[in-house]
Amino acid sequence: MADIDSTAFTMLQEAVPPFIPAGAHAMTIVVEYPPGSPGTPPHRHSGPAFGYVLEGEMVFELEGEPERVVRAGEVFWEPGGDVIHYQDGNNRDDTPVRFTVTMLCAPDQPMLVLVDEEELAQRRDRRAPRPS
Repeated sequence: MADIDSTAFTMLQEAVPPFIPAGAHAMTIVVEYPPGSPGTPPHRHSGPAFGYVLEGEMVFELEGEPERVVRAGEVFWEPGGDVIHYQDGNNRDDTPVRFTVTMLCAPDQPMLVLVDEEELAQRRDRRAPRPS
């Protein structure tokens, strides 16, 4: 049995989601994109999602936030609900990116819903300015 006094715990992330859907279930997945992959098109989740990059670098962008690079050993989260997740692609063209995500999904709803071009156009004012 492990000696709890000699065990090291490292806080990677702490967040207070704005909501957790009633009756939610948790799902943990591992995602791998090849070098240069743009990742999943703009989408949203029915509940909050918490992730950790296992290897490589991911470009991460949520509605209202500037895009950023999340590297191996770093964490990310998103509130889910109405917030659009614009980017989760591979930032590198020479190596894959792998990350794990735990999502709290609302009952009877898919864990991921793609956002169509019409809605993206209607909400373009909510997207952070793009880097030049």
